[in-house]
Parts: sequence; C-alpha cells; structure tokens
Amino acid sequence: MDNTSKTPKYQLMKNSLKILNVRNNKVLPNAEGQRFVFSPSIGTYRIPNMSRNDSGNYTLQTFDSDGRASGEWTLQLFIQAPVSSVLLVSECLSQGERRASCSSEGGDSLQYSWTLNGRTLTDAELLSVNNETNIITLKQHVAGHLVCSVRNNVSNVSKEERISTCEAGILQVIGGVLLALLILLVIGIAIIFDQRRKQNYKPTKEKDEEDDQVELRAAVNLQAEIELEFDVEIESEDEDEGEGEGEAEAEAEKKVEVEYAQVKFPKQPRHTQPTGDNYLYATVRKMR
Repeated sequence: MDNTSKTPKYQLMKNSLKILNVRNNKVLPNAEGQRFVFSPSIGTYRIPNMSRNDSGNYTLQTFDSDGRASGEWTLQLFIQAPVSSVLLVSECLSQGERRASCSSEGGDSLQYSWTLNGRTLTDAELLSVNNETNIITLKQHVAGHLVCSVRNNVSNVSKEERISTCEAGILQVIGGVLLALLILLVIGIAIIFDQRRKQNYKPTKEKDEEDDQVELRAAVNLQAEIELEFDVEIESEDEDEGEGEGEAEAEAEKKVEVEYAQVKFPKQPRHTQPTGDNYLYATVRKMR
C-alpha cells in the first residue's frame, strides 16, 4: 500500500471479518489481527506461519477525513501445498497396448499433463484417457520418451520414462499352448486307461469261453459213455439168458442197480444259476 501517511483511515477485511483498522497512521487494537504484522511506514501487511485457513478474499477499504469511502481493493489469496514426489508406472497389456499411470503423494489442486518426445500426445497415439485417475492407454505402435508433469500454483514436478512397443499377444499364446498341452494330457490318460481296461477284460472273456467248451466236451463224452455202457449191459443180459434159469433167477433176486448220470449242456455263461432244462438224466438197469 502506497502513501499510507496521506490516508486518514483505512481497514483490511478478510471475507467479512475486520483484521486491521488504522486511523491517522495508528493501528487500533483488534483481537482478530493480533497474529498479523503491519508496517505503516512502508504499507506492508505480513501473515506469518500461513496455513490453508488463511485462504480467502482480502479487501482493503480507504476513507477520507470525513469518514466517506474513497476506495476499495480486493485480493484473492489461495494457500496450497507444493507438489511432492511423482510416480510414473507403465505396463504392457495383452493386445500390445501400454497403460501408464501418474500420481503424486501430496499437493493441492494438482494438474496433470503428458508429453511424448517433447510434444503433447495426439489421438493417433492415445487409445483412452482417464482424467480422474490420471491413467492413459497408448496404442501398440507408440514408443519414445514419455513424461508426466504435475503442477499447481506453487510448484511443478515431472517424471519421465523411456518406453518401447509391447509384444502383442504373448500372454494369449502362452495360455493357448498350456491349454493345448492340458487337453492332450487328458486324452492320453483316457486312451491308456481304455487300453488297460480292454486288456484286463479280454483274457477273462476268452477263459470263460474255453471253460464252457471244456464242460461241453465233458458232457458229450459222459453221454457217450453212458450210452455205451447201456448197450454193453443189454448185450450181456442177452447172453446170460442162455446159460440157465437158475442163475437168472438168482440174479433176479438181486437188487436192480440203477445209475444216474447228470450231463450239463451250458446255454448261458457259467456264472448263472442253472435251471432244470439244462440237465440230462440217464437211467441204466439190468433186465431179466
């Protein structure tokens, strides 16, 4: 403030609160302005140990000797924390794009900007931009010197990284190969188990058929022996009739010998319960 000595009265307001009152170059007591320092001789008003609470509208009002307002000036004051360290991280995506994010650990009213090789990124290089999260996605062919700048009204900090093009589809190729190997492994295991099952089943089946054939041959042989024995006994009986009735009567008194033979003709697998139709009975007796 210039020429304070020629101004009979002036005051300083913060928003609607009076923080300074001067009359005839004398500072009037004011509880609200105790923490502020004013030098009337040079017209300087100083605020020590400023904080965010000191932000606001400061208005200087001047008056003439009659107390009428002669002038008014307003100053907007913003208190902001400076930009702290900046972190730039980029990674390749599955289709060959590159995603980059930029963040700052501190600061107020931060503004972010991106450049590639010293110039602003174009739509031909950008796939997407998210201004809320400060994340950008670059297209597949983009490479060069990428810089993220963070600034506010107090300070400006930048972070840079040298990026190259990403190999497209590496993750998909690896996943496809692993899936194909897994499918082949499952098919191989299934084939092995099927072969083993067939090997275990085939000998058992052949053995059952061989056993059935042996039983059938045994049954046929047994039937032939019974028929043969039956014929022989009949012939012997005819010869004995001519030798004398005494001996025939003696033989007649003996109990008739009866032989039973059971012959099994398998029509079903041998493990099934046989029925009456599967049995053949032969009776042999001596006739007088």
